[in-house]
Amino acid sequence: MQIHVVQKNETLDSIAKSYRTTVKDIVEANEIPNPKNLVIGQTMVIPIIGSFYTVKAGDSLYSIAQRLGVPVQQLASANRIPVNQRLQIGFRLYIPQGKKRKAEFNGYVEPRGTTVAPSLENSAREASPYLTYLAPFSFNVNRDGTLKAPLLNNFPDIAKTHKNVLMMVINNQENDQFSDELGRILLNEIAIQDKFLDNIVATAKKYGFRDIHFDFEYLRPVDREAYNRFLRKAKERFKKEGWFMSTALAPKTSATQKGKWYEGHDYKAHGEISDFVVIMTYEWGYSGGPAMAVSPIDPVRKVLEYAISEMPSNKILMGQNLYGYDWTLPFVKGSIAKAVSPQQAIQLAAKHSVPIDYDNKAQAPFFKYKDESGKQHEVWFEDARSIQAKFDLIKELNLRGMSYWKLGLSFPQNWLLIVENFDVVKKT
Repeated sequence: MQIHVVQKNETLDSIAKSYRTTVKDIVEANEIPNPKNLVIGQTMVIPIIGSFYTVKAGDSLYSIAQRLGVPVQQLASANRIPVNQRLQIGFRLYIPQGKKRKAEFNGYVEPRGTTVAPSLENSAREASPYLTYLAPFSFNVNRDGTLKAPLLNNFPDIAKTHKNVLMMVINNQENDQFSDELGRILLNEIAIQDKFLDNIVATAKKYGFRDIHFDFEYLRPVDREAYNRFLRKAKERFKKEGWFMSTALAPKTSATQKGKWYEGHDYKAHGEISDFVVIMTYEWGYSGGPAMAVSPIDPVRKVLEYAISEMPSNKILMGQNLYGYDWTLPFVKGSIAKAVSPQQAIQLAAKHSVPIDYDNKAQAPFFKYKDESGKQHEVWFEDARSIQAKFDLIKELNLRGMSYWKLGLSFPQNWLLIVENFDVVKKT
């Protein structure tokens, strides 16, 4: 597949002709929301076998082959040129599809309110073929160790149909806020902890959960070791049932990082105890903060490079947002940005006739527009380029895969590129 960035005066017809494919195939693959009004800077994935590379200054067949991980002889043969041929700047090389590696993918799905929207179930159903794990978010714990289940509806059946491991996500939230006091009780009061574990086992058996996933956040720093002890105890209990156990971790860059979001999480211990971890590498740009990329590549890299210094890389799922934000400018503390899907972001740019820019440092697309009332906005989101940059990082650091927060936000290019880059692991 080829990632194409729309240029001035291009149309779907001209793009399709340049890749010897059809408008219909491009529109359907990308679910293009604005086929008659393309935006400069909009990306699309061209559904062809292999891809193309445009030669730049200083390139040689050998340097391109090395960078793309393709044998130079195979690259020369595919383009019917000698291995030692000098390449002209602007020449378009065909890159044959390389060997894909296996990877695991998780998708959190968060039902809210009193019913599950059909669109949310459909989103889970459409994503499940590309997932290893499906994770309804989430079970809450009461202070007596009993559990309150999320709305599960058809999610267990969807997971079973598509050979997903159904993930039982459990957090320490009270009234939609992470509670250090609830964490203290569950990690230190052994009678309640034992009841808590009994309830997990009974519930997992009832619904068919095969991974127990702890998302304990905002823990007291003093409970760091208590959390490690609890995880060891839980792991032994779940191992007898043949289940996996995983944890969610805040994005740290050192073992001594201060702050209640970080100090309760011991990367080294979680790497030793858990089958795998999800590292929440997103929300640098967040709804209550100033406009910026949600998951800029450099901070993401720093977190993951620290992580692999503490645990095996093949235990790590990189956290990835399936959303962006639309901020009203100037940013005012206390204001809240509106969450948008990648598809909604494209529609906004098309509606307001503004081009989409790309920040090469953050590896993220963005644009600005003025709304009907004259207010300025800035939108940061994800596209094929930004997600490919993250997939390249997974390969470079030899990570286990990726975990998405959260399903229900349309991003068709992501699923196309999973197939292009990886063989999704299924655990039957």
